[in-house]
Amino acid sequence: MLDPRKLHLLRELARRGTIAAVAEAVTFTPSAVSQQLSALEREAGVPLLERTGRTVTLTPAGQLLVEHAQAVLEQLERASAALAAARGGPSGPLRIGAFPTAARVLLPPALAGLTGAHPGLEPMVAEIDPAHVSAALRAGELDVALVHEYDFVPPVTDASIETEPMFSEPMYLTDRPSIAAARDEAWITNKPGTLCHTMAIRACQAAGFEPVVRHHLDDFDTVLAFAAAGQGVALVPHLAATSPPPGVRLTRLPLSRRTLAAFRRGNGGHPAIVAAVTAFRSAVTHLPL
Repeated sequence: MLDPRKLHLLRELARRGTIAAVAEAVTFTPSAVSQQLSALEREAGVPLLERTGRTVTLTPAGQLLVEHAQAVLEQLERASAALAAARGGPSGPLRIGAFPTAARVLLPPALAGLTGAHPGLEPMVAEIDPAHVSAALRAGELDVALVHEYDFVPPVTDASIETEPMFSEPMYLTDRPSIAAARDEAWITNKPGTLCHTMAIRACQAAGFEPVVRHHLDDFDTVLAFAAAGQGVALVPHLAATSPPPGVRLTRLPLSRRTLAAFRRGNGGHPAIVAAVTAFRSAVTHLPL
């Protein structure tokens, strides 16, 4: 019989590409991961990996097994959620990931409502860029997360993750009437590798130019302070722009940022996930949107 824990490692290898990356994600040694995958090959009775020097790729049988592994692991999540529901109300640790704006604006009232309604829950929050959420959920480092999606940027969650929409907010440009009008300006963007950075670059490309980025800043309050000091133009979401510094003019754009709750596929019925998503939705009703 195939071991679900080994199937999890095979799925991670398909996602992450190297045994070293899988080992880092699951806090195993690379040797231990290799041994577990070799054992899975013996259980399967067919080669699952092709090894060429230090490179490892999945065989067609390995790719096929990854597809079935996703269904198996999803069903195990459902079973775990059903057992948790049978035990009673939500309790214990709940690991929540959130991007900075959501952590600052949405989570404080959401956590107050969550712990008030379910005092047995122990929420633990970590800031994380949405680009890294799927991997953190699959690895069990997070139970639920708030992620965002932008126009011009494809969704970053993969097939192992479910999402529920929370709210949408418009985007603004500082001190110029349009993105095209900011062609010759210095730009302030978030750090490369973040969705916010990718969105800004692609929005400029859609307007016909490559932006000259002078500053890379992840905190939107700091971004607006730099804009107020004449250090460049920037794109900012509504929740980060409700109280701009004096002198910063904001132009609403036909672009949006959408916030979603994300969790492992099959785990949406877990009492703690249900309670968290309910608390998020309640907090959304009080946002200045």
